[in-house]
Parts: sequence; structure tokens; C-alpha cells
Amino acid sequence: MSEPTPNPEIDVKSPDSLQPTPVVRPLSVQSFGMTDRGLVRAANEDQFLIAELTKAMKIEQCSLPQPPTKYADDQGHIFVVADGLGGAPAGEEASVLVVKSIEDFLVNTLKWFFQLKGFEKESVVLEFQDALRRADAKIFAEVAQHPELAGMGTTLTLAYSLGENLFVANAGDSRCYLFRHNQLTQLTSDHTLAQDLVRQGMPALKPGDHLVGGELLTNAIGGHEPGVRAEVYKTNLEPNDVLLLATDGLTSCVPDDRIAATLQAEPDPKIACERLVAQSLEHGGLDNVTVIVARYESPTG
Repeated sequence: MSEPTPNPEIDVKSPDSLQPTPVVRPLSVQSFGMTDRGLVRAANEDQFLIAELTKAMKIEQCSLPQPPTKYADDQGHIFVVADGLGGAPAGEEASVLVVKSIEDFLVNTLKWFFQLKGFEKESVVLEFQDALRRADAKIFAEVAQHPELAGMGTTLTLAYSLGENLFVANAGDSRCYLFRHNQLTQLTSDHTLAQDLVRQGMPALKPGDHLVGGELLTNAIGGHEPGVRAEVYKTNLEPNDVLLLATDGLTSCVPDDRIAATLQAEPDPKIACERLVAQSLEHGGLDNVTVIVARYESPTG
């Protein structure tokens, strides 16, 4: 089946190194999220969301014995992290607005599929593109009413799974990782000056190297210019996969190999989150830190 044609405003990527084995039955999910102000910042501008999506029927009356609500067997799972732009006015307000915008999108706009075929996967990709556009528009609508908030913005990284299908959308430098077979793979690209230069052909920075201004964001929800570039990645999940979503309060100070070791050592998502946040604080807690860990397992465990 052919892949969908990418929209010119969206990058649709499927990492070649992630070729999962087929999944026959739906995967069960255990997840946990955690956010911390850190040790330096006066406020926490990070937000996160974990939600379960399903079709439901609320029974008002029936002659048969029934539970008050019946749910579909298939369930979607959504994970979101947002990092208000540090130093910008009302970064906390921006991340709150964006998470609420995503909640509205999930409830009122996202189509529900029991199984995703090729054309339906393309539809999901385009819907997430639209979700980020709507969030961007809400930021600038708020700024129009409150000019003192001009420049507010936020990163956004979102992961949506339905069955074995995984879609990841991002704008900014908050990351989504897949931990599989003891290997940590970054699914998202950082939208920073340094990474943009690498994509344009500049050699990647070596550990310990620093590019002045390299951490500056080149893409976000809101900010100083309307219009967001949404990258959407899609792949499949398999049993024992672990997803990690994190703001740069973790990834800017805790190296990938230590993150991988933590995910390997801690199968409980709650404990893994606590350890990752603690590691960020051990490095000075210079920024807000938010993490979500989700472990996918076969129904029998």
C-alpha cells in the first residue's frame, strides 16, 4: 500500500530503523506523567496531558440489565507535553492554552477509527497538522485581545496511539523517544537553530561542543510570527515498547544513555518518571522538567 503524499507544510517520516514485528491483539498501556518546577525557576511553565480515547454509549433506559455506560473494545491513548517559552511573556499561559486546545480537538474534531488503513492514516496525519494550526491560531487570538502577552509561545509534542499505530507530532524542542530492545531512538527532531544548521549540511556538534544561540527555537506554537511547521512521524508499536515524552528540562542535562538505562531498569512508569525528574534536579534543576513514560504490553503482559 502506497504511503500518503506529504503535505508541503508537514514532514511525514517513518524511521527506517524501526521495523516492528506484527501485532495481532491490541496492546495494553501503562503510563504516568510528572512535572516539576525545578530548583531555579519561579514558576512552572510546563504542562502535560495523558488521556484515553474510546467510543462510548451512555444508556438512559433499557429493559435489559446494563451498565450505565458501554465502551468500545479499542482504545486510543494520547500523551502531550508543552513547554512555555522561557523568557517570553506568559509562557505558562501559552502552554495552558495549547493543552486545552488539544483537548478540544480530541473531543470535537479527531475522527475515530477502529482500524487504520492507509488512507485513514493519511487523514490522521492531516488532522494533527490542523490541530497544531488551531492551537497556533488560539495563541495569536489571545494576544490580539491582550497585547501585553505578545510573544508568548510554547513547544508541543504529542503522541497518539491506536492499536499498533503510533503518530507523533511536534513543534519545538520537546522530545518523544521510543525505547525498544534496549535501544533509545529519538522520534522527533529538535526545531532549534543548531539542528536546522545540521539539516542544512553543517556537521553535527560533538559532545561538549557549543554553538552560540544554537538552542534558540526556530519553530513553536505562538511566538512572534503566526504559522507553525508541524512534523508528524508515524510508525508501529510492538509489545514491550516504551514511549518517553520530555521537555528540555530533562533532555538538555541528562544524556540519552542515562535515560535509556533508567527506562531499562524501571519497568514501572511512575518510578521511571520519578527517577528521571530526580536526575534533572541532580544536574541543578535549572529549568522546569516534565516527563511522560508509557509502556506498551501484550494483553497477557
